Amino acid sequence: MKVIVLNTSPRKAWNTAKLLKSAAEGAKSTGAEVEYIDLYDLHFTGCRGCMLCKRKNVERCHCYWKDDLSPIIDKIFSADTLLIGTCIYLGRPTSGYFALIERLHFCSLSYDDYSNYFKGKINVGFFVSMNATQTFYDQLYKDQFEAYAKELEMFNGKVCLYPCYDTLQVSDYAKFSMGSFDERKKKAAHEEHFPKDLENAFRIGQALS
Repeated sequence: MKVIVLNTSPRKAWNTAKLLKSAAEGAKSTGAEVEYIDLYDLHFTGCRGCMLCKRKNVERCHCYWKDDLSPIIDKIFSADTLLIGTCIYLGRPTSGYFALIERLHFCSLSYDDYSNYFKGKINVGFFVSMNATQTFYDQLYKDQFEAYAKELEMFNGKVCLYPCYDTLQVSDYAKFSMGSFDERKKKAAHEEHFPKDLENAFRIGQALS
């Protein structure tokens, strides 16, 4: 069992990363081979429209653009499980997340009949961390993020969306101009809920692997 863990948040040691690392431990507990990748360590762009992946008689589900992301795309398509996470910026996943999904979809999309070239099966755990409360998420974000999760059905496996609410943005709010937030309430919510989120992430990583 091969598992790719992909952090598409630019923050390598904060909420999204912690969730993914817990999910990775869950995968490891099953004996899976796990590789953890921070997307923002890589140099890449979205799809360049070079059309090399649409040539006749070439390898499908392979991006021919030579940058740091193309080998990661190969690893994803050869994995059994993908554990991917993003924080929410301005109501959306990170720009890095969108660039990755754009590349994944384009190189696996047939321009003959718009079918999916990918015939394998990859289970996906999709972790989303946010400053928003669950109520705010349910009212304004839920439908859109369920739509983002549906895009991951391109991998033909089970897709598990896990939203993590009301996270801490910084460890010391007093150092920042963030007067909209009550640090005491934020920390209390974090201490109550985030350990449970980490446990759930572990179980998801374990179950999908």
